[in-house]
Amino acid sequence: MNPSPLSVAIDAARAAGALLRAHFGAPLDVNEFHAHDIKLDLDVRTQQLITDHLLAAFPDHGIFGEEGLAGNQESASHWIVDPIDGTVNYFYSIPHFCISIALRQAGEIVLGVIYDPQRDELWAVEKGGTPTLNGQPIQVSARTKLSDAVLSVGFAKSAATIAAGLPLLGKYVQHARKCRLMGSAALDLAYVACGRLDAYIEQQVSLWDVAAGKILVESAGGSFQMTERTDAPGKISVIASSGHIDLNV
Repeated sequence: MNPSPLSVAIDAARAAGALLRAHFGAPLDVNEFHAHDIKLDLDVRTQQLITDHLLAAFPDHGIFGEEGLAGNQESASHWIVDPIDGTVNYFYSIPHFCISIALRQAGEIVLGVIYDPQRDELWAVEKGGTPTLNGQPIQVSARTKLSDAVLSVGFAKSAATIAAGLPLLGKYVQHARKCRLMGSAALDLAYVACGRLDAYIEQQVSLWDVAAGKILVESAGGSFQMTERTDAPGKISVIASSGHIDLNV
């Protein structure tokens, strides 16, 4: 019997989580320091571990990951992988990061898994199924008032995204109950899907940051809007929410 893609993705995420837990808080090898980001050797090693799991089960599939491509890039099935979403948090021993794995078939996201190894929380869903957190069904928040809402508002560090994001953050700080900038796009989306957050607004991210979260939020009854940025090829803007709150302020 062939393994199900969801079970393979869950196994890959848990194996990657075990690796990250084993190294959390220890000295880490840094491949690259950027002004606002860090690339770890562990990012590469974790993606390779995930790749090995996925391609062992599905050798004809392709891998599209933050740390590069692998497998059959001509395949109609691509795994979209972020091995450590929240690398800067991880490097600074802030226990808020995750592994994100999605499957895209013929251009559509059909499966998503997000795993927080520090809290041992795993969100999972496949197309047409019920989204779950540690096996229990989840849904987006039922809150309807912005004044009751908790929002995550993020922005990258380019001049354009700062110019767009700071005024928006200022407005939401005044109108929402609380705003948060927690450092992991995938976990923010998982939190929207299970009702912890009411919305996640981000000016500039990559597909691997949000692919798994997209199907989780939509399957949990929420709204996910994604717009390609014309000023930053390969980057997108995202507005994800429960769909029950008016975000226009």
